[in-house]
Amino acid sequence: MAGHSRGRRWLPMAPLPLLLAGCIPAPVQDSAPYAAPLPPSAPAIPPSPSMPPQPAQRPSSEPQMIERKPVWTAQQVTANARTVSASTYSVQPGDTLRGIGNRTGAGSDAIARANGLAPPYALRPGQSLSIPGGRYHAVAEGETGIAIAVAYGVRWSDIVDINGLTEPYVLRRGQRLLLPGGETPAAPVAAAPVRAPASSLEQRAAAFRIDIDDVLTGGQPAVAEEKPRTVAKPQPRPLPSNVPIAQPGGFSGQFAWPLKGNIISRFGPGESGAKNNGIDIAAPIGTPIRAAADGVVAYAGDSIAVFGGLILITHGSGWVSAYGHANRIDVVRGQKVTKGQVIGLSGDTGYASKPKLHFELRKDRVPINPMTQLPTS
Repeated sequence: MAGHSRGRRWLPMAPLPLLLAGCIPAPVQDSAPYAAPLPPSAPAIPPSPSMPPQPAQRPSSEPQMIERKPVWTAQQVTANARTVSASTYSVQPGDTLRGIGNRTGAGSDAIARANGLAPPYALRPGQSLSIPGGRYHAVAEGETGIAIAVAYGVRWSDIVDINGLTEPYVLRRGQRLLLPGGETPAAPVAAAPVRAPASSLEQRAAAFRIDIDDVLTGGQPAVAEEKPRTVAKPQPRPLPSNVPIAQPGGFSGQFAWPLKGNIISRFGPGESGAKNNGIDIAAPIGTPIRAAADGVVAYAGDSIAVFGGLILITHGSGWVSAYGHANRIDVVRGQKVTKGQVIGLSGDTGYASKPKLHFELRKDRVPINPMTQLPTS
């Protein structure tokens, strides 16, 4: 497990069994391994008498700045979804879409989608609206999408899709999320909260799997709309778990190599048939990992077991970079980083069979072959 890999000094894992189903295949041995070039912004620094190199087996003993409690477990979620039957509603003078959602128990966003309404959601008295039936969870302040998914034992990506959620994926207090599974047997709108049997919820929570997309789309805590947005700062000061990270502006630059080394596993299906969503670069333990572009740290920790030490950076315009198997992490959630900045040291944590860096690039949630975005020389 990530918290106990090869004697690394990792913090204990979160109580929830958050695992990532086999996204990393066995390394593909290429006939001629590709050597990742050293980024121009990160030149190699030769050792000097005044600065002897660090031993590869024992990186710096400075405290590891790991997110001690993953944001998605910071606020527990009670599975108290309300079941709403499909119906129609006649708009009254003074009605607002959100008020109709509160009155019927359905989410205002779901009502807008069901009726083809677009902002600013102008309504007229007497207008007939279809109220979509289903189970709705009312979001409380501080709750995250992943925690909500765990509470109901459903895939967070399914909640994202069924509710049409988009970047930056920040939930709001009082928002009603439609849960996957369709409408349950008829129940009055004012019925008491419907709870699944405890044993069933425990079993589904135990089987819950989490991946990078879940962290990126479901790791933001819900906030009250009147709260000001945060601003990313370069200082490595952990952002409180109930505060969403700032979103960078549009990305128009070019990505740089995170470190130098031979590529031992390429993007796409491997020999075993499992898909690699990035590339794996061989690197001795303790090799500096550098940010591939300017951005904001969306996650820094070791709670996704397969990757061990993992850093996720958002770059704007839907772009995200991921760095896995880190032996040490030098940044924290919500921190602003610049291209070429050292964000940690490589290692063999998680399910790595040898020292390496797992590197991914994603655009609008879709994994992109890093080789198409990185310089060739």
